[in-house]
Amino acid sequence: MATRIRLQRRGKKNQPFYHLVIADGRAPRDGRFIEDLGTYNPLTNPATLNINFDRALYWLETGATPTDTARAILKREGVYLMKHLRGGIAKGALSEAQAQQKFEAWKKEKDSKLNNVAIEERDKKRAIVKERLAAETKVKEAMAAKIAAHNAELAAAAAKAAQEAAEAAAAEAAANAEAEAQTEEAPAAEEAAPAEA
Repeated sequence: MATRIRLQRRGKKNQPFYHLVIADGRAPRDGRFIEDLGTYNPLTNPATLNINFDRALYWLETGATPTDTARAILKREGVYLMKHLRGGIAKGALSEAQAQQKFEAWKKEKDSKLNNVAIEERDKKRAIVKERLAAETKVKEAMAAKIAAHNAELAAAAAKAAQEAAEAAAAEAAANAEAEAQTEEAPAAEEAAPAEA
């Protein structure tokens, strides 16, 4: 039986989520499998991997052949490196401690790179949020300036209308006073005219 290490798709439409499984090469993609080695979520950045390292290493050493994607995942997790180091131990080129030390150094470097990717992604998201806030602030300031200008125009128009109304009232009052003065002068002139006569 040809065993394969491959991905089995789960998840929703347009939201893939995979299980890394050991299956017979003749079994359908999402069908029967021998063992589940872990999960792979490509939607996160960096992609999230949860793999049973020891079992994956065991199946590689017993001759299971991975698909191209599964091979890339196993290389990223260091399973292939450990297989290579174990081969060196078997040949006597390395001791167990040296192999473990090399693997730990590689793992630390790999983790730091993945952390840097995660930090960069977080910083990009924060920068996008800051840009959006700055753009919104500019729009709010522009709207506030427009509203202030409109309110100033309304206040100026109201002040002008009040001034015109005051001038009109003053002119009307002056006209009324003048008319009263003329009406008072007219009877006085009539009284004066018979007195002279």
